[in-house]
Formats: sequence, structure tokens, C-alpha cells
Amino acid sequence: MKTESPLHVCLVSNTAWSIYNYRHGTLNALRERGIIVTVIAPKDRTFALLEQIGVRCIDLRVASKGTNPIEDLALLGTLRRHYRTLRPDLVFHYTIKPNIYGSIAAALARVKSIAVTTGLGYVFIQDSTAARVARALYRFAFRFPREVWFLNRDDLDAFRGEALLAHPDRARLLNGEGIDLAMYAPDPTDTARASKHTVDFILIGRLLWDKGVGEYVEAAKTLRARYPHARFKLLGPVGVANPSAISQAEIDAWVGAGHVEYLGEAHDVRPYIAQADCVVLPSYREGVPRTLLEASAMAKPIVATDVPGCREVVDDGVTGLLCEARDAGDLTAKLAAMIEMDARARRSLGERGRAKMEAEFDERHVVDRYLKTLSALTGQRVDSQGANGNSNGNSE
Repeated sequence: MKTESPLHVCLVSNTAWSIYNYRHGTLNALRERGIIVTVIAPKDRTFALLEQIGVRCIDLRVASKGTNPIEDLALLGTLRRHYRTLRPDLVFHYTIKPNIYGSIAAALARVKSIAVTTGLGYVFIQDSTAARVARALYRFAFRFPREVWFLNRDDLDAFRGEALLAHPDRARLLNGEGIDLAMYAPDPTDTARASKHTVDFILIGRLLWDKGVGEYVEAAKTLRARYPHARFKLLGPVGVANPSAISQAEIDAWVGAGHVEYLGEAHDVRPYIAQADCVVLPSYREGVPRTLLEASAMAKPIVATDVPGCREVVDDGVTGLLCEARDAGDLTAKLAAMIEMDARARRSLGERGRAKMEAEFDERHVVDRYLKTLSALTGQRVDSQGANGNSNGNSE
């Protein structure tokens, strides 16, 4: 009997750290089953971590900021060359430019691909020329993937409403990319924090205006005067390649004025979540925000905006509080309500959030979707024991 060659999967994104941090469980599941995994993304500190778990890494130049057609065509050509050389069985594309240009490149290289829309960002937040061009490019590029995965129903409905899906039957609702409930577990010493004299808030993520960082700082400025024991922290990269990026000078000004504390970047956010009383994300729009999954899994209450992505994670008044987007006043009111709660009430919100993660967002369900999709599209069975088997179908 002919032995099947090991399957080869590529994951392509505009950042390697997002693949490592958000899809670590999926990477491990693929490698445990003898599947060759290649990550194609701009090189960063997580390349070494990815290589430690047996993942091959290829550096990729992605100009995330701006719409220079020459750079974008270069990206398309580079990905096409990689796919023709690597001949992967399946490629997963994440984030806007890999989704668009990677999907086209895969089609040109006759390689199967899946587009995962991790969040629509400025494409649906703004009505700029760049956003209109991006929607047109989505409409063209998304005729090529074998499936298009959406992390929340609002994004799926938005694509359908704008007629951006040439093949609506290929759309799939993933309901987030899951969370490792063992890795992100409640801190067993957290009950000892009930006697502390401060209430600590933290916003974790890329520091972008679209994440509601400006509204968070405005709320902090107001609340610090009313509640001197409240502390407001920011954790995440500054000046990233994004049209909505906040500069280091702006962060320095806020810190200098005493409104917020900036904690820099962290590879492991768990210690920072553990030290917080509440995690905040006043974003304008999300896919399903990883930060909120991590916070809820660690039994922390949340204040977030009532927008696509956030509302999937937070049950208002049950696991946290929702506020209006772009509304510093409403955010201020919800943060004040969290401050006025006693530690037991905040802990109760967090415990219900943990229960919601266990019921709806267990990473194992997402890993299972990847494995089943890989089997269906390649014709090779990926069994639960970690070996590739032969199914009735054949790869093209």
C-alpha cells in the first residue's frame, strides 16, 4: 500500500506573534499529527518560539500601513513564489492583506486556501477611499478560497450585505478561535486581593485609536479625580504599522499627566491580567478579541463596547458591562459602576465569564474544525491519534 506523504499546511499573517499566541493550540495539534507547518509572516521574536515547536518560519515583507499598489503587488508575487515552491496542501490566510493578496496568489499557484477574517477593522469602521478599495479587493479575492471563516455573525452578515462573497455557500461561522482553558486559568491566589486598596483596570492590545484607547484615557482622566484609588493601565505595542496607530509621544504625554500607566509590551499577558480587577476594551469593532477571551477565562470581569466581536464574549450585566462605542461618557459611567462594586460582585462577574468560556469558547472545538477541514479538503484523514491516514478522497 502506498504511504501518504505528510500533509503540509501554511499559516500566513501580517504578524508571527499573532499566529503563535492566538493559534498555539492549533499549531501543536497539527505538529502532533505529523503535519508539516510553515508560518509565513514578518520576522519577530516569536520565530524562535515557533521553531522550538517544530514550525518552519519564512520572513515576509507586509506593508500593513497604507495601500501602495507596488508593494501590494510585490506581496502577491512573493506569496505566489512561496506557494509554487512549497506546494502546501492547504494555506490559511489571516488579516486583511494576506486574506486578499494571499488568496489570489494561492489561486495563481493552484494551491487550496482558506481565508480567516480575524476582524474587519477600518474596512467597515471608516468610509475612506482606502476602505472602499479594500472592500472591492475583498469582493474579487474572496472568489478563490475554498472556505471563508468568520469569527462572529456580524462580520459574516456585513460581507453578505455588501455582496462581498462571490460564493456565499463557502462562508463558515467559527465563533471565535477559542482559548486554552488550562493555560488561561483563574489565579488561585486571587481571593487574597479583595482586601487591597486600589481598583486596577487594564487595556491590553495594539495601541490604536480604533481600539478606543482615546476614550479609555478620557475616562481615566475623569475617574482619577473622583476615585484616586483607581488605576488605569495600558499594555501593548505602540506605533504599530496601522493607519490607526497611536504614537509613543502621545502615550508619554498621557503618562506624564498622570492619567494612565504604560506597561510596555509582554509576551505573556497572564501576570498582568491576574493583577487586574477588570479588563477593558472600548474597541470600535473586533473579530472576537483574544484579550477578552483571556480575561474571561481567568475569571476577570470586563468592560467593553457593544460592538461586533465584543458582544459575543461579554454578556452585559452577567460577565461584564457593555458601553456605547466612541462614547467616553458612557465608558466612564460603566467603569465607575465597576469601581463602585465590591470585590465579591466583581468576582461573581468573572466567575460567570469563566463558565461562559468553558461552555462556548473551548479551544478544542476550534482545533477540531481545523482538523476536519484539513481532512475534507485534502482527502487525507487526520485522525485523533496523531497520524495521517488515507481516506476515500484524493488531493488535486
